[in-house]
Amino acid sequence: MNAKTILVTGAAKRLGRAITTELHATGANVMLHYRRAASAAESLVAELNAIRPSSAACLQADLLQVETLPELVAGTLARFGRLDALVNNASSFFPTPLGNIDLAAWDDLMGSNLKAPLFLTQAAAPYLRAARGAVVNITDIHAERPLAGYPLYCAAKAGLLGLTRALAIEMAPHVRVNAVAPGPILWPESDVFDKATQHDIVAHTLLNRAGCPRDIAQAVRYLLDDANYVTGQVVNVDGGRTAHL
Repeated sequence: MNAKTILVTGAAKRLGRAITTELHATGANVMLHYRRAASAAESLVAELNAIRPSSAACLQADLLQVETLPELVAGTLARFGRLDALVNNASSFFPTPLGNIDLAAWDDLMGSNLKAPLFLTQAAAPYLRAARGAVVNITDIHAERPLAGYPLYCAAKAGLLGLTRALAIEMAPHVRVNAVAPGPILWPESDVFDKATQHDIVAHTLLNRAGCPRDIAQAVRYLLDDANYVTGQVVNVDGGRTAHL
């Protein structure tokens, strides 16, 4: 990955931070996208540049503003001169019980989880093809096994999973497109899952424990760096939870 450039959306915090840090450790240059977490993004950029000067930068964008997405690609090219990989990590997550779904929730969940990855990948496609690069989308195990109370989020992630496979066809043979589907890795920042629910979810994994952000980051690194004959696939990183859901 030395001297290659990777754009990661939602890179400032949580899974995005772990993914960015892991990819930077391989020798890649990283462009961090953030929406509101400017302080966290700038802090991480400073931390990474202290390790390897001029190897990290950040750009702000609201991914729901699709017309601005080509600017993320252009900014990455202007800073690093190339784009070798894209990680569509940024995501909204909140419950939408049937009967209370409105267009604002539709626009947010579908926009961040499906629409933005499509249009950002489309903007990046010429440069990824030139670099014979790769795309990794962060989906969810509930894309295939829906979670009660979250029909719109699950549908959006299911769309992203289908999009992953469709883009693998559209961008072959020069660009590989895969997905990583997390299980119980990080709990939402809100209190939508109480301690009892968290315990029940973890107890249902075959490994009987929650994962950590680096588990996802290592799967992303594998798909970008080592999986040269893998495309159109989804890797469930869930401790075996989906094995008997």
